[in-house]
Amino acid sequence: MKLLHLDSSALGASSVTRELSAAIVARWQDAVPGLTVDYRDLDNNPLPHLTGGVLGGADEAAAAESAATMDQFLEADVVVIGAPMYNFTIPSQLKAWIDRILVAGKTFHYTAEGPEGLVKDKRVIIALARGGFYHEGSPAAGLEHVETYLRGAFNFIGVEPEFVAADGLAISPEHRASSIKEAIGETVRLAA
Repeated sequence: MKLLHLDSSALGASSVTRELSAAIVARWQDAVPGLTVDYRDLDNNPLPHLTGGVLGGADEAAAAESAATMDQFLEADVVVIGAPMYNFTIPSQLKAWIDRILVAGKTFHYTAEGPEGLVKDKRVIIALARGGFYHEGSPAAGLEHVETYLRGAFNFIGVEPEFVAADGLAISPEHRASSIKEAIGETVRLAA
């Protein structure tokens, strides 16, 4: 079994999503003997953003990197992603990775009835971290574009992602510690 572990936070050792994603991966390693883990740090090893040269195929090195990124995603049985909220959405490094896996003819296709996802039998687990509260009914609910975007993007290719979140991290040091502890406790339900 193969697990792909992606982190996208620019905060290094201070990152809550890195802590949460590592906890999820550790639970999988404990539960699945022989699990193979591929790791990519999208902050330290970012993909370039899409350009005309990349999309048009003129940049052969970029095309090869895009193909390798797609293959790595498709070969994984489980994908664990650390996704912090930056200014109400995902880090651009993560968006550049998603741009490589949402590809017509590879992970979805269009039909007369609408788009159809081609990715089946894959688990995607996403560790979220947000400084405030963005749940339905909260004053900032309309600004939540991390979980909604990631759910929509993965649903589009046929995957129902699972989420664990640490929210309100900027409220106080006490709330931060409590939220992280609660989220780490939630990783138990995400194990194999």
